[in-house]
Amino acid sequence: MNSPFDPSQVELLFVDDNDEFRNTASQRFARRGFRVHEAPGVNDALRLLQDRQFDVVVSDMAMPGLTGIDLLQRVKEVSPECEVILLTGEGTIETAVQAMKLGAYDFLSKPFSLADLETLVQRAYERGRLSQENVQLKAVIERNQPKLQMVGESPAMQEVYKLIRKAGPSEKAILIQGESGTGKELVARGLHEHSPRASKPLISINCTALTETLLESELFGHEKGAFTGAAAAKPGLFEIANGGTLFIDEIGEMPGVMQAKLLRVLQDGSMRRVGSLQERRVNVRIITATNRDLAVEVAAHRFREDLFYRINVMSLDLPPLRTRVGDIPLLVNHFLGAEWQIAPDALRVLETYKWPGNIRQLINVIERAKILAEDQFITTDELPPVLLQPTAVPGSGVASTVAPLALADDGTLSSIEKARIVEVMQLQQGNKSRAARMLGITRRSLYRLLEKYELDPSARPANERSIQDT
Repeated sequence: MNSPFDPSQVELLFVDDNDEFRNTASQRFARRGFRVHEAPGVNDALRLLQDRQFDVVVSDMAMPGLTGIDLLQRVKEVSPECEVILLTGEGTIETAVQAMKLGAYDFLSKPFSLADLETLVQRAYERGRLSQENVQLKAVIERNQPKLQMVGESPAMQEVYKLIRKAGPSEKAILIQGESGTGKELVARGLHEHSPRASKPLISINCTALTETLLESELFGHEKGAFTGAAAAKPGLFEIANGGTLFIDEIGEMPGVMQAKLLRVLQDGSMRRVGSLQERRVNVRIITATNRDLAVEVAAHRFREDLFYRINVMSLDLPPLRTRVGDIPLLVNHFLGAEWQIAPDALRVLETYKWPGNIRQLINVIERAKILAEDQFITTDELPPVLLQPTAVPGSGVASTVAPLALADDGTLSSIEKARIVEVMQLQQGNKSRAARMLGITRRSLYRLLEKYELDPSARPANERSIQDT
């Protein structure tokens, strides 16, 4: 169902050298609620176009100097999404055909009623919105991954569901906090689907995946020639998400310069593409996520305090997997699928492990097991050694399963295996024979793994971060 037309959302520009007509039309449209701007000629209109994004331009065809056709061509170069209506007292078929070929929305011959012009402006605006929604839909289809479902009945997850139901309908910014791999994007999707914006796009971006330059281009878009490789103008994610929700993951990794630019959008909804002076306005709800303690980052002057308060109108803490008592069997069955089964002892291993990589690590373990398994039945034979081998606590004589001391951000199996080897080598003080026995592999296999991961047997790699860092 389409929402009712709201003239207050329309940025409208009148361009006409006839002061009486331009003033009369502008006043009528302003009374009707449109956001109206005026220009007595094409050059004045072009200066306004440098500073502001318009939805519809209504321009006279014949003016001294540059004509309405000249303006139409320039508008389509700098703002192809803007619709142009041309006015003429001549009404020749040739002129109309030329204007339509160049991208004009329509052509109106004088004299005409302002009521007819208003109807035409509304239709032009609605076509522009439809074009933008098509761009949004295409972007969503291109960016969307297969949807994952939130699974869990533990008290910790029940609290998350309750907060989603309460905070979703709000227009306020939400900050999701939690360890890596806990499913923060799923929570963002849940908030979006419980909001009035559910029929509009939910667009996601991860700040750790892009350099500062690429991050700015992705968020705000760029103009043709703005930098090497910018062969064409491109809308940013703020424009694509207009009317919907933008989810910014790992915002704690955002560079300081970008923090300032993001703050400006949050303050008044205005932004500029890279390489452009033209002001554009967007209406986007912001949901952010981080695995850092942003209050600590603010105190250390690594994150802007004013931005922190803007994005943290309400915070939602996502529990780590190790605290979600009773959810492991539900998650395992969900990721395995209806055609698969798991042996009771294998399930017990999964239930007792501490999961430093959280749900992302669990998914990797399940996918690995499905590749190795026969007859769609998972046993302990298909589980990685890091889950099966108890870690001896030096001097205690007690064996217990503990999380690896080091784990890369992606939580992949190779990262876990590498971290486990480092941990065991440290516990055994570099003794390869004892380390190999503890890992359940041969000494030769251990040498191969040390070589594979370029590990110093006596030292923890400097580029690995501890669990507390993630």
